[in-house]
Amino acid sequence: MDFSAPAKEMKASSTQSDLIDQFLTWKQENENCSARTVRKYRGLLNQLGKFLDGNFANAELKILEQFSGGWLHRAGYSAASRKVAVAAIRGFYSFLAKRRMVSKNPAQDLVYPRMGRRLPRFMGLKSAEALLFQPDLSSLSGVRDSAMLALLIGCGFRVAGLCGLNESQLIWYQYGEVERLAIRTLEKGERERLVPVPLEAMLLVQAYLGHQDLRNVDRLLENGDQVLFVNLRNRHVPEWEHRGELRRLSTRAVDRMIKRYAIDAGVPEDQAHAHAIRHLFGTELAESDSSTLQIQALMGHADPKTSEIYTHISMRKMTNVLDKGNPLSKMDTPVTALLNEFKKGKLV
Repeated sequence: MDFSAPAKEMKASSTQSDLIDQFLTWKQENENCSARTVRKYRGLLNQLGKFLDGNFANAELKILEQFSGGWLHRAGYSAASRKVAVAAIRGFYSFLAKRRMVSKNPAQDLVYPRMGRRLPRFMGLKSAEALLFQPDLSSLSGVRDSAMLALLIGCGFRVAGLCGLNESQLIWYQYGEVERLAIRTLEKGERERLVPVPLEAMLLVQAYLGHQDLRNVDRLLENGDQVLFVNLRNRHVPEWEHRGELRRLSTRAVDRMIKRYAIDAGVPEDQAHAHAIRHLFGTELAESDSSTLQIQALMGHADPKTSEIYTHISMRKMTNVLDKGNPLSKMDTPVTALLNEFKKGKLV
């Protein structure tokens, strides 16, 4: 392969690690790429570097296809994980080509693996209701947990966005004659969205903020703001240093809290996580005839196609349409008499 001068320069002066660092720093500073995505991209690009014997400039489309296809597949990567790898490779080589670190972009035509779209597993309303009644409202931790669960259920927040909240992100405003609450949250690559809060969740947040025991918790940050949802103990720091940012509740702690309450409430294990609650939020919006754009805005989706999936699982709406229009409802069948008795409420 014939390299241009910039490409030869790159080979001589920049190590594999340097190039990956430059790209990922640019992703963070210019595209607000999340720390989680940066970690994934770094791991995949490091593997690509090993596959290429450390020489990114020697890559050709065929070689990149072998890596993102067969090699990663044999290494146990799913189609979804290989899709992330293709995104990382395409972004990386686009970055290098625009800065003339390679003579051309070999990943420009690298295709994403084909994969079907799975319908999300969502928590049912009864399960969410049972979950919400689990916290002990006589304690600060119980009121905190109840407020967090209400925000997850009523606003569709991601756990990271919820845990990252500070008190300044609570926006109080007048709606008619009533004071209402909205929350400005940062999620997935620091994307900001402002979400109105249901009255039920607002009352629980107010109960948490007004709790007498919260006044004894030092949650003041260096910028003068305050951590919103706090942990009440931290075994990794001395008691006198347990303040400010170290008071912030972690995403793992919230995941454990949801699982614990779900087990106690008898919620199915495949629903015992925050994303099942988020899917409930999206599904109920679709059931209530919210448009795709409204769902996208409330859930903070970057792509409206992600929001469209909830229209496929709005079962109550589809059941209503089916019951009114299906051909069996317009003819006699072997079970018509039984069904008529059922509708009259004569069958238990």
